[in-house]
Amino acid sequence: MKLKFAAALLAGLASAAFAAPTTLVVDGSHSQPYFEVSHFGYSIQRGTFAKVDGTIVIDADKKTGSADITIDANSLDTHWAARDKHLKSPDFFNVEKFPTMTFKATSFKFDGDKLTSVDGNFTLLGVTKPLTLSVSQFRCGDHPMLKKFVCGAEASGTIKRSDFGMTTFVPAISDEVHLVIPVEAAKQ
Repeated sequence: MKLKFAAALLAGLASAAFAAPTTLVVDGSHSQPYFEVSHFGYSIQRGTFAKVDGTIVIDADKKTGSADITIDANSLDTHWAARDKHLKSPDFFNVEKFPTMTFKATSFKFDGDKLTSVDGNFTLLGVTKPLTLSVSQFRCGDHPMLKKFVCGAEASGTIKRSDFGMTTFVPAISDEVHLVIPVEAAKQ
């Protein structure tokens, strides 16, 4: 009898952790956004951003949420120092003048309990445009190592860099850029 009660209590606590709006803090060590861009049609080049932070608020019962994600543009890494230096210059990311990029989610779309997309605003080079990110993976629960409630997702979308004023070498280096934002965030 005591064992059944304890199991029921634990199940209730686990669902209670996600029953009301829950604020989660982005774990930068497990959230490395990256981009993919066609290079003269010969190859797809990738770059990652090592520093990201932010908060996510999610209410699974009401199927709502918001997010405020900040990406440190100077943490760009393409695994080639000369290219990184050029990409950080005014020709591309202009990190001295615009040290961060942001995504501020305004609405979450669910199919049942599964988060399928996030609508919001993406800011790059001081220009803000609407962006919808598709979510291909979504999971929330108690993390076995952290012993905290964690949500994770992989969100992706495509932007036109010229929409943000980044026109260097368009169209040789593709105007369309595929963004991928894998993220894990924990309740504090």
